[in-house]
Amino acid sequence: MAFAKISQVAHYVPEQIVTNEDLAQVMDTSDEWISSRTGIKERRISKTESTGDLATAVAKQLLEKSGISAEELDFIILATMTPDSMMPSTAARVQARIGARKAFAFDLTAACSGFTFALSTAEKFISSGRFGKGLVIGSETMSKTLDWTDRSTAVLFGDGAGGVLLEASDKQHFLAESLNSDGSRSECLTYGQTGLTSPFSVQENPDAFLKMDGRAVFDFAIRDVAKSIKNTIEESPLSAEELDYLLLHQANIRILDKMARKIGVDRDKLPANMTKYGNTSAASIPILLSECVEEGLIRLDGSQKILLSGFGGGLTWGTLIVTI
Repeated sequence: MAFAKISQVAHYVPEQIVTNEDLAQVMDTSDEWISSRTGIKERRISKTESTGDLATAVAKQLLEKSGISAEELDFIILATMTPDSMMPSTAARVQARIGARKAFAFDLTAACSGFTFALSTAEKFISSGRFGKGLVIGSETMSKTLDWTDRSTAVLFGDGAGGVLLEASDKQHFLAESLNSDGSRSECLTYGQTGLTSPFSVQENPDAFLKMDGRAVFDFAIRDVAKSIKNTIEESPLSAEELDYLLLHQANIRILDKMARKIGVDRDKLPANMTKYGNTSAASIPILLSECVEEGLIRLDGSQKILLSGFGGGLTWGTLIVTI
């Protein structure tokens, strides 16, 4: 029987740093207002790099770190809600740029849950026994989704990318998972709605900017996502105490504080980096994972038990427990 394992990690963020003070120069806000409500102090905003550019940088790092060639890859899955285009997929652009001629490639859209959904999908490809190596990347240029006059959303998001190399293994590394959607609450968080534009249709063009009911999303995370994480742990072969770290989507520091109490784990087990990057949607978990490896918290030696959980637009939420 085939299994899958995460064998390498990488991340890449644009060079430009935009601080809360910078935002205060272009909208009615302040560092105190933003940081006290979210924990965010700054974010990376792309000047010229696209979602595909960020993802390509991550893909090249993963190949370099692992010492494998692009032609050894069987697939590339790119989790994003900010593709460069709907056709071709941004994953196809990455495939071409790195020369992964044998790999099939596609985008997966599940907003801030995108990386966990994509990683679960990739694990099934590997465990089928038909594929041996693949990249799973979360990449976003959230800056292009925002109404920069709306301080309730514009202060929250940033651009960046992170990803993993997934390879076949003779041991089980994916221990439990839970993937969920609730389209009945889809209007809580929307972006990129398109209208009918043919000469035979009559419809007003919808608002294309990102819109969010912040209170509803906050309550959803604390109630539904926390419960789902607890259930996933209970259905796994592990206890909460046996988890080394819980890498949760980086949306709001207060969500993490409340999550720790709801789940019943030490707050120190929930690392955070939204202070530097804001909410990078599908990129937030792999960026955090990569930084944890860089900092030595996670060793990639197969000895640690890690929970990954994303949640956001859809509404969607997904949790995986893996050995890394």
